[in-house]
This record gives sequence, structure tokens and C-alpha cells, in this order.
Amino acid sequence: MNLLEFLDLLNNKYFAYPSIILFFGVSLFLSIKTRFIQIRKFPYFIKLIFGGLKRTGLSENTENINAFHALLTAMGTTIGMGNMVGPTIAIMLGGPGALFWLLLYMFFGSVTKYVEVTYALVTREYLPDGFIAGGPMQYLKSISGFLASWYNYVIIFVLMGWSSGQSNTLANIMYIEGVPHWVIGLLLGLFVLVALQGGAKRVGDIASKMVPLMFVLYVSFSFLILFSNPLALLTAFKQVFQNIFQPTAAVGGFFGVSILRTIREGMFRGIYICEAGLGTSSIPHALADTKNPTDQGILAMGSMLADALLSLISGLLVLVTGIWSLGVFRSTMIYEVFRINVPGFGQYVLLATVTLFVLTTVMGNSFNGFQSFGMLVKDNRWMMRIYTIATALMIFMGSLMEMRLIWAIMDTLIVLVAIPNLIGLVLLVQRRPNDIKA
Repeated sequence: MNLLEFLDLLNNKYFAYPSIILFFGVSLFLSIKTRFIQIRKFPYFIKLIFGGLKRTGLSENTENINAFHALLTAMGTTIGMGNMVGPTIAIMLGGPGALFWLLLYMFFGSVTKYVEVTYALVTREYLPDGFIAGGPMQYLKSISGFLASWYNYVIIFVLMGWSSGQSNTLANIMYIEGVPHWVIGLLLGLFVLVALQGGAKRVGDIASKMVPLMFVLYVSFSFLILFSNPLALLTAFKQVFQNIFQPTAAVGGFFGVSILRTIREGMFRGIYICEAGLGTSSIPHALADTKNPTDQGILAMGSMLADALLSLISGLLVLVTGIWSLGVFRSTMIYEVFRINVPGFGQYVLLATVTLFVLTTVMGNSFNGFQSFGMLVKDNRWMMRIYTIATALMIFMGSLMEMRLIWAIMDTLIVLVAIPNLIGLVLLVQRRPNDIKA
């Protein structure tokens, strides 16, 4: 049994369903506990977007960043190749109905993200040199040092692995265009080295410019494909709802599809995309210069609408074009959709968009890992430089690895990192319920 076979056995037989129960169970519990804040506070989210947030007025010497830069930095890690690849793989392995379960988890998981971000801001600490310690490591530390340490050690490898996966996907797409895998890995690694040298403000500034641009580009050209054939679009929606409880999958014969598998594939890819339950997106939010932690939490919660829209679009693209039924496990399906249906200009627009997606996601994940490692080594600058170099090397290696192996490794790691985070959130809500009231 090789490593890939072992990880597939571990993930599919032992981790898959207990982890889904844990993720979804906690998100449902938090929704009830907050009286479905994702519905109640949606009008307030719109008000925050247009009205802005109250700033703390902290010194420029701190690592605080603008609240919307914090939001866009966090969105830079969730809006990316995951929105393209996640839904397509969920549909291939779990059938069209998996797209429903993916979106359902995002609805309930948005509350999990709200709670994570709010507690990250409530418990953050300012170190003497201006470094801000904030995120799951901080709020878990207020509950249990063991849970905080468990989370901190695992999350470093998770974030490296995510960046490797992004590098792998972009390298596979560019390889179709004749660019060697190693070239993409090298360029991405160098990009991360340069971006992280500028600290939180540079990362936030880059993300604030890239995220809106890549969002508009991808949505615009996707709509051109989807609405060019309204009948096929209607059929795609019917496929989703007709297969919610039916084990229809393109590669089901190989993976052994069941109704539970459909639910699992949808929800697990939803977790990958939005990161709700993993706590990672709360790390940049912890740097936000805002007076009200719950306001930042509501912004983070509402931002998942963008994740849901992009995921829905990606899923519909492979259903409308029928490319999902080819039954070959790969991460390049959306690229193939654009190449076939919008040849020429549209194809190159997608290449540019994909590149922006990967750049912001890799940058955001690397920054989150940088912050996490900084708390682990007490902001030791020499050790943090070593971590930055190690991250760049992992990004380079990821471009050369087998795609399925990377996904299998990440399936294992995100379960290991979610356990302490979700347990900690449940305990925090019981002990400090007033902190999340809004």
C-alpha cells in the first residue's frame, strides 16, 4: 500500500463522516445559539459595506490594517482556485447533488466564521514590537493551552499544503499552454518571498486591488457561457435538485459512491473553499483596525456570499457544458470549459483570472502561516525568515507533485486542525456568550 492508498483509506473510512458530523453539527449549534445571525444581521452587513466601520485609532506603529483590507486579505485566501476546483471535484465524486450540500454548509458555516472572527478580535494581544497575536491560537489559549498548541503546530503544515495545492493546479493549467511545471512553482515561490517582506499592510494592499478585479472577470465571462444556453442552465439546476439524495457520480464506480458520499463530497469541498471551522480566515481579520469585534465578524460572515456565488457558478459551468461526465479526476475542468466555449480572448481572460486567484490565495495562506509561526516562535525574526523560505520551497515542490496526493494529504490535515478549533469554539460560546452577541 503506497502513501496515496493509505491516505484514501484513512480519509474515506475513518475521517470522512465523523468529521462532517463535527463540522456541520457545530455550525448548526452556533446558528441556533446566535438565533440564526446570518439571516438576522444581513441588512446590517449591507449597512457596514456602505457605511464603513468605526476605527480604533491605534498607532501607526502597530500591525493593524484597515478593516476592509483585513476582509479582502481573508477573502483572498477563500476566493481562489478552491471556488473553481472544489465544486467540480465535488460533482465528479458525489454527483450534481453535491453542489447543494456544498452551498448548504456555506449557509450554516457562515456563523462559524462569524464566531471565529469575533473571538479572534476579542482575544488578540499586542506585543511590544507592534506584532499582533490573534486568531485561533489566541482564543483557544483562553480555553486550553493544549488545544492551542495542537492547533498551532498543525495549521502551519495545513497552510503550506494549501499553497502547494494552488501551485499544483496553476502549474497543471499552464502546462497545457506549454509552460513547464517548475517555472510556475519557482515564480510563485519568489512572489511569496517578496510579498511577505512587506508585512500585513503590503499583503492587505495587494489583496484589496486583486480580489475585486478577479471576481468581476470570472463572473462576467462565466455568465456569457451560462446564459448562452438557458435550457441547459435550467437542466443543470434540475440535475442538482434531483440528485441531492441520489448517488450519481462521474467516477462513482471507482470511488464507491453512496448518499453519504454525496453529502460528504459537497460539504467537505465547501469547508475547503470557505474555511469555516478551520479558523484560518480569522487570522487576518484579527489585525483589523475596528472598534466592534462583532462588526468585523458580520463582515466576514457576509463575505461568504461571494464564495457561494463563485462556487455555484463553477458547479453550473461543468454541468451546463457536460464536461463533468468525462469521469477523469483532474483540476483543470473550468479551464477546459473556457477553452472550449469561449476560445481566444475568453481563454486568456480565464488564464489571467486563474493566475490572480492563485496569487492572492497563496499570498493569503502564506501570510496566515507567517502570523501563526510568529506566535509559535514569539516573533523571532530569524526563525520567521526560515519559515518564509520553507513556504516558498513547498510552493515550488507542490508544482511538481501528483495532484491527488496533495488533496489526500490536505483531507487528513484539515480534520486534524479542525478538531481543536471546533471544540474550542463550543467551549468559548458556553463560557463567553456575551462576546458574540449582536
